[in-house]
Amino acid sequence: MNNHKNARLTVHGRALLITRILEDGLRPCEAAQAMGVSLRTAYKWLARYKNEGNDGLHNRSSRPRYCPHETPPDQQQQIIEQRRERRVYRHISAQVGVSVATIGRVLRRAGLNRLSALEPARPTNRYEHDNPGDLLHLDIKKLARFRRPGHRVTGEFKGKSHGAGWEYIHMAIDDHSRVAWATTHPDETAASAWRALTSAIRYYRSLGIRIQRLLTDNGSCYRSALFARACRRLGLKHGRTQPYTPRTNGKAERWIQTALREWAYARSYHDSEQRADHLNAWLHQYNWHRPHSAIGNLPPISRLPMMNNLLALHT
Repeated sequence: MNNHKNARLTVHGRALLITRILEDGLRPCEAAQAMGVSLRTAYKWLARYKNEGNDGLHNRSSRPRYCPHETPPDQQQQIIEQRRERRVYRHISAQVGVSVATIGRVLRRAGLNRLSALEPARPTNRYEHDNPGDLLHLDIKKLARFRRPGHRVTGEFKGKSHGAGWEYIHMAIDDHSRVAWATTHPDETAASAWRALTSAIRYYRSLGIRIQRLLTDNGSCYRSALFARACRRLGLKHGRTQPYTPRTNGKAERWIQTALREWAYARSYHDSEQRADHLNAWLHQYNWHRPHSAIGNLPPISRLPMMNNLLALHT
């Protein structure tokens, strides 16, 4: 239990007060003056210590020991049992004979106020392909353009960059190595998705990685005929995630969170162009130097066997 923000004594301070009285031989008034508390407070903690020992020095709940209006325990148990049978509030109210508000309070304390709490936990779906290039995750993040730093930096809501528009970061990450790539485009059309894919394929080939498969969400650019033709020409198998299930493409979603935290929102940029210019430098830091917790706190580039010699010489 947390102490009051203006509390003079914590558990350790109360123990020190008792020590000064019982072991150091100070009178309660002297110990109270030394600790900056009243004589009444000193006698209170001394009495608690004598009755309960060290446990008496801890904070107590302000909840009353008895409340005549409290819902009886047997009724609370009935409410919980009815909820486990997937009954709604009004049905439980008619069955048990208490108000809907009371049922809401009881179920909230039990963690059953939402029916989703009765669903079994989803099994973890962790997987990793054996070799680099076996699967490439793709996704797009939409970021606002700006001509000057916003209110998060300046603290002022004046001078917003109205009409600056948006830019779209087309992002890719290799399933096995976690080597990542991203490019900035003015939209998320099929043409931009095709250009971003071509750029990613060239980058991974420069590292000796040949992409075999793609995994994307169900965005219109990824369902377009132009993107399908690009995949056929490049010899790529294209798979899409289950609709409304972003966890299926979890590595890409997590990669986007990292990029936002460590690149897009990590510092104050003069404008969105400076932010875009910093992207390649940050990608180099991410791939070559930043430890990745999912691969033993090693940089992603270390998972490419053909890059070990270069990594040893790289600075």
